[in-house]
Amino acid sequence: MLYPVNCVKCNKVFFRPISRYNEAIKFNWKQYCSNKCQYEAKNKQVTFCCHRPGCGKTFKRGMGDFLKYGVSYCSSRCFALVSNKEHPRWLWKVKKCVYCGKNFRRNKKYCSPDCQHKSQTIDKNLLFKALKNFVKLRGRIPLKREFPHYRAIRGRFGTWNNFIKTAGFTPNPVMFAKKYTANDGHKCDSLSEKIIDDWFYARNIDHKRSCPYPNDRGLTVDFKVGDYWVEFFGLSGEHKRYDELKSEKIELVKKYKLKFISVYPEDLFPTSKLEAVLNLAIKGE
Repeated sequence: MLYPVNCVKCNKVFFRPISRYNEAIKFNWKQYCSNKCQYEAKNKQVTFCCHRPGCGKTFKRGMGDFLKYGVSYCSSRCFALVSNKEHPRWLWKVKKCVYCGKNFRRNKKYCSPDCQHKSQTIDKNLLFKALKNFVKLRGRIPLKREFPHYRAIRGRFGTWNNFIKTAGFTPNPVMFAKKYTANDGHKCDSLSEKIIDDWFYARNIDHKRSCPYPNDRGLTVDFKVGDYWVEFFGLSGEHKRYDELKSEKIELVKKYKLKFISVYPEDLFPTSKLEAVLNLAIKGE
């Protein structure tokens, strides 16, 4: 037995078996007269006009990109034409090639594919020499982000730790797996915290370690310099629980209106920016 039904999309009357009709009613399913009507009803794409001046081509696309950026282009070519006009290469910052040291304007680490290839096939003796010079100068094993030829090391030795072992040194332990002792005797949870502590000590800046926040949750700040609370967020964005604790600390800072300074790995490596980041704490303002 067939039962007349109105298509949800085009309102056309069509017939379905009574059993299928009852099933759709039971589960609150929408009923369509054809696959075409079903596709058009479920298609959430919107018709746009390309935002590149002079193009005017119409196309269909989801609303996601438009809601995020406020513009939409019909092709990669149109996007590139607008982007290159708004951000021409002559406005790019002058960078230094990681391999040859040449200054260039390009949004990459190397000035040319040739330098990129050479950096990945650099002689291992030069890598060992650069490592030994770093250890001699800093008195510690470098982190991967501090070493300019990491890709070449991965290609030649497989892993960073294999390179360190082959050079005759002991690799840095897993983060937080080993405690470090700063030059002033303070116990630090990581090598990065030791670097910050030693930085304070070398400049005769009075500082305290692991001071509790003004609450009773067991949360402590890494350093306290005068009235300033200094926190090193070494794993920010990498571990869910770490980010949760970070949020709790930020809430306490806002609640008690603490003078707070946050330090991130990019403030330490590859070039130290502690002088600028900790400027207020140094002056005691």
